[in-house]
Amino acid sequence: MTGDGHRGHYIVCGGNALAHRLVLELAEHYEVPVVAVVPDLARDHGPRIGRLPGVAAVLEHGSVTEEALRAAGVAGALGIALVDGDDQQNIHAALTAQGANPGIRIVLRMFNQRLGEHIERLLPNCAALSGSATAAPAFANGVLGRPNSVPVGGRYLYVAYDEDIGEGRLCLVADRIDRQDLSRLRLLPETAGRAAEFIALARRFGDNGPPGADPSAPPPPAGEQGGLAALQALASEPPLRIPWTSRLRWTLLDALRYVTGARMRLVLSTALAAVLLSTAVLYLAHRDLGWTLYLALLDLAGAAQPDDPGQGGPWTRLAQVVITFCGITFMPVATAIVVEALASGRRGVPRAPGAGVRGHVVVVGLGSVGIRVAALVHETGVPVVCVESDPQARGIAAVRALGIPVLVGDAPLESQLRRARIHRARALAAVTSDDAANLEAALEARAVRPDVRIVVRLFDDDFAHHVYATLGNVASRSVSYLSAPAFAAALMGREVLGTLSVYRHVLLIAELVADDASGLVGRDLRSIEAPDGVRVIALRLARRPGDLQWNFADRGRRLEAGDRIVVAATRSGLARLGPPSAPEPAPGPPGRNGPSGPSGQNGLPRQPEPPAEEQLSP
Repeated sequence: MTGDGHRGHYIVCGGNALAHRLVLELAEHYEVPVVAVVPDLARDHGPRIGRLPGVAAVLEHGSVTEEALRAAGVAGALGIALVDGDDQQNIHAALTAQGANPGIRIVLRMFNQRLGEHIERLLPNCAALSGSATAAPAFANGVLGRPNSVPVGGRYLYVAYDEDIGEGRLCLVADRIDRQDLSRLRLLPETAGRAAEFIALARRFGDNGPPGADPSAPPPPAGEQGGLAALQALASEPPLRIPWTSRLRWTLLDALRYVTGARMRLVLSTALAAVLLSTAVLYLAHRDLGWTLYLALLDLAGAAQPDDPGQGGPWTRLAQVVITFCGITFMPVATAIVVEALASGRRGVPRAPGAGVRGHVVVVGLGSVGIRVAALVHETGVPVVCVESDPQARGIAAVRALGIPVLVGDAPLESQLRRARIHRARALAAVTSDDAANLEAALEARAVRPDVRIVVRLFDDDFAHHVYATLGNVASRSVSYLSAPAFAAALMGREVLGTLSVYRHVLLIAELVADDASGLVGRDLRSIEAPDGVRVIALRLARRPGDLQWNFADRGRRLEAGDRIVVAATRSGLARLGPPSAPEPAPGPPGRNGPSGPSGQNGLPRQPEPPAEEQLSP
């Protein structure tokens, strides 16, 4: 099939989970014609993509070649998303697409974000995104038990629930939350951002429904719970609630393990214990702390003189001898440490988790997501232990370079988790690409320690719903669901700053520019908020680009060219807040899924206890 009949459409190349979600996002929420190019219609997510309604055509090509792009009608396409393959393959396909259509909008998935920045500067009208980088913060904050946040203009936006909602909220996000049936969650109700009265009444009346509701309306179904969620901002990212003593202990232990082996640590510990005991003996003899430290340090350096036979006693002399000999031991050990750290290079050397590790996070799976989750948790100072079954996984070398212990091998998962000391861990993140393997890791961890915090990566919505309903302390997230809205928005020329989770739903934080392409010039803030699912939370005037004004008071002000607005929106809300409709595609031959043209239809949350399932669904 050729692409001559396709014009004004969007092309999605890939057969993975992200491609599946992106095609669904474009067809359902943006209601644009989509041509999907999959490597195999019978494998991976190819069959699911082939069954999606509203897709103009599904083409099968082993790789994204010039022939494949021509068959997909790249010359007449408005945009193309390359979300499968490695970085080199995606760059090559992007260059080919631009050569065939210089004005096409290009969005490509890049694991190397630095390289992606260079590609964005090289190719006009191009955006390079990383799905794992978009979703990893939600996983990392989930296992750390702190709210996930999106930085905007020097502030950190997050979702607060119920009693955690403060006076500094930006807007109400949800006014009805049934935690037993998350499909009943209503996002972004038609309530102004300054909703103090609304929140007070909702708290007062609880299950009687939101204030302002029709008194004659039937009561909510049995079991429905009242609940609120609001978008709030902090001047700095919420800190981890970890005692400073634990942080100091982790830092010292990590530094010691970095430069020493197990035997060397045993020698140092024994010598240090002997020095401390001998110093205590000296203090008991002299009862003078200053004089005791003076003698101990001289003895440790091997510079002390024998004491007067008339002073002290045999225990004092023995203590000085012990300190002196320990000092002699310390010097070669210290030298060995320096040589080992500088010459032999311990970074990248495999090591198992120490017997004393506790309060750590266990990360199962070292794919692109696992690497980033482990790195983000490690940056906070919390200990991390990784488990990977594939010895060839690229993430093993990456996390070992950070000094993170990795357990590698195809041993039973139960034994691997025990070796990772899951019974002393604070949380588990199961982020392999296999839903069943992730669930197995969660169940094995619960069997060892029922109260451990668990975050699993799941793609299938129904599967995630059953997991949440069955396992109370397991939170699930989908990488493709968290990242697909950002890819879709980028394909439409919009900038999504981040995604926040509100239970099973995604809240997008996006910055939009008022220009002819966006269709926002001349519209006031009130009319922008009229469609359900959009709230303008900040305004940056064109004449004052450095000043971001939060909850701009004049909602009737019309936007001028160059003004920028920051919005909180649902997926459907952001899709409806779009530029003027693209021209209808010319009629063409029917695709695999029916006639050409669409038939579209219509996330620092705090972790609730038990943690809520966050496999995000429409």
